[in-house]
Amino acid sequence: MSRAILHATDFSSASRAAFAKAVDMARREHAPLLITHVMIPPMPMMAGDGYIPPATWDAIAKGYRRTSQKKLDALVRRAKSAGARARGLLVEGTPAADVIVRAARGRHAGSIVLGTHGRSGVARVLLGSVASRVVATARCPVTTVRGR
Repeated sequence: MSRAILHATDFSSASRAAFAKAVDMARREHAPLLITHVMIPPMPMMAGDGYIPPATWDAIAKGYRRTSQKKLDALVRRAKSAGARARGLLVEGTPAADVIVRAARGRHAGSIVLGTHGRSGVARVLLGSVASRVVATARCPVTTVRGR
């Protein structure tokens, strides 16, 4: 049996083309597909008086987790209906690229598939590139798919 293919998604349009590629690869290679989303821990924001109660903060975090899990579950259902053996993995941490590489290594993935926004120049310098960092640091092959 083939080693798992880890597809990292941020639920953006750039991830959609990579999702289709990952599903196709998983079907062709008879490999399990691990659809992974990295939740970036929310940063505390200052309210007018500089304080947000912990209960409000917890509600924000729970809502973020619930929304992320729903989106992930929807992708898993789509992958399964397309004929892939898929499951979801919701992880949290930063920087996202390092979390993706750790998840792939920890689950002995044979490859990683992720989308790229195709930014260049100043936008890439300012925003960084999760895809380029994954390519540079992963121990397994990485397929990047340019978003449409």
